[in-house]
Amino acid sequence: MSQVTNIPYDALEVGQKASFAKTVEERDIQLFAAVSGDRNPVHLDAEYAAGTMFKERIAHGMFTGALISAAIACEMPGPGSIYLGQQLRFTRPVKLGDSLTVELEILEKLPKNRVRIATRVFNQNAEQVVDGEAEVLAPKQQLSVELPELPPITIG
Repeated sequence: MSQVTNIPYDALEVGQKASFAKTVEERDIQLFAAVSGDRNPVHLDAEYAAGTMFKERIAHGMFTGALISAAIACEMPGPGSIYLGQQLRFTRPVKLGDSLTVELEILEKLPKNRVRIATRVFNQNAEQVVDGEAEVLAPKQQLSVELPELPPITIG
């Protein structure tokens, strides 16, 4: 388990940044397809994907959206945050093996503990793959929580 401390609304500042990193693995694509029900062959079938404009399999767009959610939930503002909305624009395909970094930046503090956050995702070549913006209800008070370990999952 890992200990995480959130950043309450009063401690957030415009321009404040946080990041979250993840490498896209085969298992991620398989599990995301299973959980979401999105079985588009461009994600799952190499032969099919070779005939597309991408020439190879790509990750689900919303997989990167899920990474943004993880960054908000675990990094900034962190535990106790409530996701209110998200705008996303997919600017480049994400491929298996890509190392992604979600970058969050507080753009504006709104009334009633709400914040506007830039949500940008970059690959290992510093190429932006997602551009977006989230609205989040930030926690009112600081708290530290233990994040549970993820259960082992076998694909088969």
